[in-house]
Amino acid sequence: MPEPDHLFICTAPGAPAAELLTASGLTEGSPNRHPGQGTACRRFFFGNAMLELLWLADPAEARLPHNQRLGLAERFHGPASPFGIILRPGPSETPSSPFASWPYRPPSMPDLIIDVAADTLTTEPLWFCLPAGRRPDEAPPERRQPLEHPAGFKEITRLHLFCPDLPPDSVTRRMANLGLLTLHPSTQHLLAIEFDGAKAKRQIDFRPHLPLLLNF
Repeated sequence: MPEPDHLFICTAPGAPAAELLTASGLTEGSPNRHPGQGTACRRFFFGNAMLELLWLADPAEARLPHNQRLGLAERFHGPASPFGIILRPGPSETPSSPFASWPYRPPSMPDLIIDVAADTLTTEPLWFCLPAGRRPDEAPPERRQPLEHPAGFKEITRLHLFCPDLPPDSVTRRMANLGLLTLHPSTQHLLAIEFDGAKAKRQIDFRPHLPLLLNF
């Protein structure tokens, strides 16, 4: 079964909410710029996945023809979902998308091989499949990011998505049926990330600065 490789949340330029995450005991990794896509991000890495706080660095670039079908620029404004979920094949699994998809190959990032789920609704996250994705703790030494966090977080063990009710044939409902996340009907978009089985039964709520809960 595929597994989450990384998640992103569309947020304000410069992602100032990242400071709230570091103040809560998360160690920030290196930032990243996506040339040709018009976006940039601040990143937090865990043993099995990564969280990006994404912003529009160049709105004109984000609306170039090769990005229009992606529709990422519209995700920074309500009522669209501000989330993206990128999957990778599970261990020993043949690289293939678990949903109907189309290839996103921006000319400025020739090494990027990623597939985008077709026909996602704006009220659900964007879904992607990264055939060559790997766990952060399996990255080669030259690409290794900090994985130790003062808060003690090790691995993401569950995702809970709160969003408006979705039809049965939506990509998100089908992924929920596979067990990749738990869906909760809500008038507001919210993502709850569970770490290490939420053994401590504690939660950090980053609203209203970020539609994010951390359960640990």
